[in-house]
Amino acid sequence: MKFFALLLAGVSLLLPAGVGAQETAPDVLVKNVTTEVLDIIRKDKDIQSGSTKRAIELVEQKVLPHFNFTRMTALALGKEWRKATPDQQKVLTEEFRTLLVRTYSNALTAYKNQSVDYLPFRMQPGDADVTVRTHIHQPGGKPITLDYSLEKLAQGWKVYDVVVGGVSLVTNYRESFSAEVRNGGIDGLIKSLQAKNRSMDGSARK
Repeated sequence: MKFFALLLAGVSLLLPAGVGAQETAPDVLVKNVTTEVLDIIRKDKDIQSGSTKRAIELVEQKVLPHFNFTRMTALALGKEWRKATPDQQKVLTEEFRTLLVRTYSNALTAYKNQSVDYLPFRMQPGDADVTVRTHIHQPGGKPITLDYSLEKLAQGWKVYDVVVGGVSLVTNYRESFSAEVRNGGIDGLIKSLQAKNRSMDGSARK
């Protein structure tokens, strides 16, 4: 069920059009929007019937503005990030973003009425880097911890990592990314990500 937790990692920061994320405390943002979006998912017949295409449309339309994909990609690559040229960094960020969107979209279709508890949130005046902690409850299973790391930028609060069951989503890619760079350089990693995305995109169109 950790795969399903990725769903909430993505959709919990979906924001209705016209709402200013920078005007909302990060914990309130997560709680209010999670409730709204999960309600949409329950009622969307296409998503409920397994339409990854419809799920992708939802994620691309609503999620992308609220994630800092550049920082997420840099964290995922670790020291390898500094080896990439600016152009390579741009392509890596785009491909990693696509990979995560496809992952979230696949998880969307697996929603089966799980519930979410929000743990006490602490934030000091002037804090620009915070963690919102939640538990996902699932029928017949143990709760899964899901923590959101958010930073406040000029554009508002942005997610730069999610931690599922104690494992960071972005750093979880670091070992495989480093291996790809060792074997084929930065261009080799780019080609590998592009191949994965083409494969996932092909499956989504079926």
